[in-house]
Amino acid sequence: MRVLLALAIAAGTVSPPALAQQVAGAFSQGRTHLYVSGGAGSAFGESYVVIGAGVDYFLLDGLSAGLAFESWSGADPGFTKITPSVRYVFYGMQAVKPYVGAFYRRTDIDGLPSLDSTGGRAGVFVQAGRNAYLGFGVTYESYLDCQPSVYADCDSTYPELSFAVVF
Repeated sequence: MRVLLALAIAAGTVSPPALAQQVAGAFSQGRTHLYVSGGAGSAFGESYVVIGAGVDYFLLDGLSAGLAFESWSGADPGFTKITPSVRYVFYGMQAVKPYVGAFYRRTDIDGLPSLDSTGGRAGVFVQAGRNAYLGFGVTYESYLDCQPSVYADCDSTYPELSFAVVF
């Protein structure tokens, strides 16, 4: 009886991490997501070509820390953005994986003082392949120490579309 009880306790302490790894899948501890972005954007009344790349590393099941870089070019002033972030993915859902996150962003603008901003995001990931996910969401960003006389908007809300490859 004691041996059976000891085996049951051992199985209970060993199985959950393996089960959690299966459930968390692409969002499990130790996984890395690499992504690229590209498209058009507008700022300062100008249209820009935007390219970027980033990486998210899962510190715990569902919880990632990330770093992203964007370059806005094709108009004046040009600028770059560096964004450290955290995100939590609710990986237990079947069809879609909702997420919420927060970030700090440093924007270096040619010929103008740099801007710092903070923000949040929410959305869903949908599996697009064995190791690929599409993300659809919305982002809110608020610029710190923003001067309305220089910048048209000190807060913005915009859609977010992403494609992630998982390792």
